[in-house]
Amino acid sequence: MANLTDIVRQLKEEQVRLTRQVRAIGAALTAFGDTYTNNGQSKKPMSAAARARIAAAQRARWAKIRVKGDKKKIVTIPKKTMSAAARRKIAAAQRARWAKVKAKKKA
Repeated sequence: MANLTDIVRQLKEEQVRLTRQVRAIGAALTAFGDTYTNNGQSKKPMSAAARARIAAAQRARWAKIRVKGDKKKIVTIPKKTMSAAARRKIAAAQRARWAKVKAKKKA
């Protein structure tokens, strides 16, 4: 029985030690929290002039690429449209799937 009492005492001491460490970590987070919690956003918003300079630089880069005539660098994604018949087939297949699900629930 004495052995069990020693184990309980050691566990309580460990609990006290861990509680102190958790409090210390909490205090550290409180102290440094404002510094590191901006989630990647700067505290000072970018001025309109700075945004305009960045936009102008990007337009100049694109113009430079277009002037060279190198079409390989410009990647365009063609817009794909689906025919009405294909949409009807997909809708019919989906209705059939839902009918199976509903039939299983009833059974």
